[in-house]
Amino acid sequence: MEITLTGITTTGTPHLGNYVGAILPAIEASRRTDVRSFYFLADYHALVKCQDPALVHRSRLEVAATWLALGLDVENVIFYAQTDIPEILELTWMLTCVTAKGLMNRAHAYKAAVAENMADPDKDPDKGVTMGLFCYPILMAADILMFKASKIPVGKDQVQHLEMARDIAARFNYLYGEHFVLPEAVVDERAAVLVGLDGRKMSKSYGNTIPLFEPEKALRKLIMRIKTNSLPPEAPKDPDTCTLFQIYQAFATVEETAALRERYAQGIAWGEMKQLLFEYLNARLSEPRQRYLELLQTPDYIEQILKRGAARAREYSAPFLQELRRAVGIWPLGQG
Repeated sequence: MEITLTGITTTGTPHLGNYVGAILPAIEASRRTDVRSFYFLADYHALVKCQDPALVHRSRLEVAATWLALGLDVENVIFYAQTDIPEILELTWMLTCVTAKGLMNRAHAYKAAVAENMADPDKDPDKGVTMGLFCYPILMAADILMFKASKIPVGKDQVQHLEMARDIAARFNYLYGEHFVLPEAVVDERAAVLVGLDGRKMSKSYGNTIPLFEPEKALRKLIMRIKTNSLPPEAPKDPDTCTLFQIYQAFATVEETAALRERYAQGIAWGEMKQLLFEYLNARLSEPRQRYLELLQTPDYIEQILKRGAARAREYSAPFLQELRRAVGIWPLGQG
């Protein structure tokens, strides 16, 4: 059976862009019965970017609740927290010992941090660079290689991580025998990228997001802030350059989108369009929002789901790590 794996970063509150670009396609894929799918909260990875314990803890709860509220099938997939799989860190060290430093030097995140520092002649090139940032591609490789995942859904900006995981796995296999599957990146060219409040890509780093489960009044307020042009109400408008239309299209059916496109051609007031978008999104999200709020009040229930998922995941990781220990020469002294 084909194995796929999806990591879910636990930094910040999920927003509409996360839902359209990653969460919805992954939840639809979780219903497939011909694939063994692993979904995990990447909470060790969160420590690379965030040193606020309360935020890390809260984000773990919010992200898990979001996926459950939106219908992740936890009976069909294996849903767990990275931090509940102790074998991951042990594998990370094994992989670290066969990974060339030069490979890590080429990681995009590290290179970007160094380039930003070098723009200031008074800064050390490695200022602010932690070993977590430098080595996190190895942790990511461990996440993937532990479960022998062959297909990894990624965005275009994450392909390098898969290439590095393949390089690390190939080096380990060369030294110790064939143990790891070399994973392949699966890039969805159709994945939607939503525009945010200010016209740029919707991103937490830009501060222009619309949280997925924002309360009704706050949701309307944010939608009313979306940037538009100064065309008069009666003027025909181009839907393909409009943030409001793009967000609507990401949620609507083909027929609904076509009907709205016609209204743009005839002329629609921006205030009217913003109200229409608010009402549409609010109707679509009200039920999962209620479920999400209920889940936030039952963290022990979410923890139980994650623990059950971790137990299932360790049915794979625990014996595989024993195999890898023997491969590198670590086994009980009394055994030959």
